[in-house]
Amino acid sequence: MKLYYTPGACSQAPHIALREAGLEFTWEKVDLKAKVTENGTDYRTINPKGYVPALEVAPGIVMTELAVLLQYLADLVPERKLAPPPESAERYTLQTWLVFIATEIHKGFSPMFKPGLSDEGKDIFKNILFTRLDYVNAELAKREYLMPSGFSVADIYLFVTTGWAPRLGVDLSRWDALVAFRERVAKRPAVQAALQAEGF
Repeated sequence: MKLYYTPGACSQAPHIALREAGLEFTWEKVDLKAKVTENGTDYRTINPKGYVPALEVAPGIVMTELAVLLQYLADLVPERKLAPPPESAERYTLQTWLVFIATEIHKGFSPMFKPGLSDEGKDIFKNILFTRLDYVNAELAKREYLMPSGFSVADIYLFVTTGWAPRLGVDLSRWDALVAFRERVAKRPAVQAALQAEGF
């Protein structure tokens, strides 16, 4: 497998998941502004959507949507228990978390990366995001991870997206359970290895 990634972007989630799963993979950096990989390939020939991540799972077969990629990787190594079994009730709970993180947390942070956004505009998006983080914090106050069964790919996705907070002027200290969660996840060897490999 080959992961196309940009350091610190959401592609960090499958990077961590690959390491958590113990799967062999190669990776290639993508310049998202130029849409070119580090080997000089037009990235749009790999992923016409133009964003990361992209995971080449077999020659000519590329997967692109993060919530799908994470479940795919988890299902390759069910013994690692990174996702509940397909079609179980718990699997739908995992999918609920993945969709919530994608649409409410990931996309809550996304507008704030735009350089032309006014401070007033950022405040509007922050206020919406804060209500979502209030909910996440309340859930994490009940248990160590998002799923009652323990650590999962949803936790990886949440860890990566909330890791953008300092760069965007969002102080996470008001959400104590979320901060404790991030500290737990950051101690995992696979997480440390991925962060180091990406230069963090």
